[in-house]
Amino acid sequence: MGAGVGAGRRRRGTAAGLVGAALLVAGTVLTSGGGAYAQPSPPPGGHSAGHDEDDGRDGRPGGDNDNKGGNGKGKGRTGATETPRPTGTASATRAPSAGSSAPASSAASPGAASPGAARPAPAAGAVLALAEAGPSTGLPTAKGLQQALAAALGDKNLGTVSFAVADAAGGQLLYGSGENTPATPASTTKLATSVAALSLIPADTRLTTRVVKGAAPGEITLVGGGDPTLTALPADQVQIGGLPADADTAPASLDALARQTAAALKAAGTTAVKLDYDLSLYSGNPQHKNHDAENIALVTPLMVDEGKVDPKSREDAPPRVADPAGQAAEAFAALLKAQGITVEGKAKPAAAPAAATAPVLGRVDSPTVARLVERLLTTSDNTLAEAIARQAALAAHQPASFEGAATAVTQELARLGVPMAGVVLNDGSGLHPNNAIPPAVLVHLLALAASEQHPALRPVLTGLPIAGFTGTLGKRFGSGSGAVDAAGLVRAKTGSLSGVNTLAGTVVDSEGRLLVFAVMTKTTAPADTARAAMDRVVARIAACGCH
Repeated sequence: MGAGVGAGRRRRGTAAGLVGAALLVAGTVLTSGGGAYAQPSPPPGGHSAGHDEDDGRDGRPGGDNDNKGGNGKGKGRTGATETPRPTGTASATRAPSAGSSAPASSAASPGAASPGAARPAPAAGAVLALAEAGPSTGLPTAKGLQQALAAALGDKNLGTVSFAVADAAGGQLLYGSGENTPATPASTTKLATSVAALSLIPADTRLTTRVVKGAAPGEITLVGGGDPTLTALPADQVQIGGLPADADTAPASLDALARQTAAALKAAGTTAVKLDYDLSLYSGNPQHKNHDAENIALVTPLMVDEGKVDPKSREDAPPRVADPAGQAAEAFAALLKAQGITVEGKAKPAAAPAAATAPVLGRVDSPTVARLVERLLTTSDNTLAEAIARQAALAAHQPASFEGAATAVTQELARLGVPMAGVVLNDGSGLHPNNAIPPAVLVHLLALAASEQHPALRPVLTGLPIAGFTGTLGKRFGSGSGAVDAAGLVRAKTGSLSGVNTLAGTVVDSEGRLLVFAVMTKTTAPADTARAAMDRVVARIAACGCH
């Protein structure tokens, strides 16, 4: 079938929409064989990814305009116990985890009466039946894709554009232009970070923040475990991407840690302490090359609410505190005081790492790494992406720094068979303007995540924003965009830097086949105009069988 959207397309639209929604509905994920498997359902409330995030603020020098808030490795590592850490810096623990999933409300059929309006998700039974049936025809052809995409790719607002389209079931490249040429990936770098992290770290790992007894009597140490989502907010005020958190995604509570610590101190007859804080988990410079104290915080292993000045802020790029670790320690001291424990003097950095054998007074754990990966992809969270990149570095026995994380991700992707020619990584978030990834590598990463050989990578797919519904695609593919028919059929990671816009993800074509794609542009056109042009390219893929 060609690119035209006529009666035949409309007749098939419902089926294609249901298969697209099947990526998340009822915890169902398409496998590389065209079938589906059901994952464990989440607790009540489901996956609370962001839904109303703009894809950033164009024109901010050096800022990644994508950010708004900022399985065991092969070779016998599946089911491994806690990853070894340097003495006194253990931070990651294993815990039972629900399967990677999200609520039915996060995906929807495109067959609604009014374009751009919220649409209900299909019933799980219908989704499973269609997903299991798989596509009924052969692969799209290069000629078919060329005919379908020619007009959309000719849009001058795209500027310099390179792209790749591949079959999700095996990763076979179907069509592309400049697909092997490295381009600035912006926040699609997070796909590389996420794939490497999920390959290196068991998905049920949680990041632990703890308090231990200090070396001297009356001293306690707050040990940063690398969890930037640790919150000082009451549970009923916590939101993720504008939605309330649920039991599966709720961050660890600093107040809960203070209560545990106070109870342990009182039980020992202690009501006054000196407090220091241990930042030894990370090394190197905590400041990103493109640090602007808005799109990203200083990358430290101890912070609360991602270092935001206002933890309730809904701004695209909220102001960050100058000293995230110090602010977290002061907040903890205030919470101890509320529990009847006096903290003498001002909290200060620890002179040495906490002893590995130091008695633990309290501890709190983050959501699982799988949930954290979904969150960083849905909301394009730079601060969280850098934290997960450092956990990958620790798992790979590299320094927990920008450089160590880049080395760990690069080496792990190579081990997974990703073609790394031309790939340059300087960070885990994509803020760095000198990162380079070819479109063909991005589609390879997505095909790996869809492969039944790599089920541990599935959160990369379930974390992708849904066009027109969630995260950084929540306000795209809407009425008047020229791409509304693809709403709900596209799931993709967005990327934006000044003059750079990228989009890489999955799309269901008119015959129900799941494809992976990457579009990378460099243009002087306004960001919203360039993004809309990219969205129309992807919508043309969704509209055809392209034979």
